[in-house]
Amino acid sequence: MSLSQFDPLASTRVFEDAFNRLFSEPATNRPWAPAVDVYETENELVLKVDLPAVDLKDIDVRVENQTLTVSGERKFEQQNNGKGYHRIERSYGRFSRSFSVPSAFDAEQIAAEYQNGVLTVKLPKKEAAKPRQVKIEARG
Repeated sequence: MSLSQFDPLASTRVFEDAFNRLFSEPATNRPWAPAVDVYETENELVLKVDLPAVDLKDIDVRVENQTLTVSGERKFEQQNNGKGYHRIERSYGRFSRSFSVPSAFDAEQIAAEYQNGVLTVKLPKKEAAKPRQVKIEARG
């Protein structure tokens, strides 16, 4: 019968190795969702989506059945200059975010702009939904 020495840290090392691989390999298979700010002004609904390092050609904005969807892909570009990555924490791969658009907004007049890694989507309010001042008549 052979004896083996018990190593209480063996399972800890396996976990450490898996954890280190998680942050050292590109996250192309992990889903990710860009951060989005949504706010309303007097005349429109505005969404600002953080999409750094995403090419404009890889972004898609659609409105269908009162749902606004922003989708696309951030591609991992591995550099073959002889230097390896020590850690990769940014997410890569496909993403998709969907938002319900209230009927007060005109989805036909949607506008989008991409600048400095931020996508800004604007949906104007329909005229009937805009606040308006009512004139009060004096009688008497």
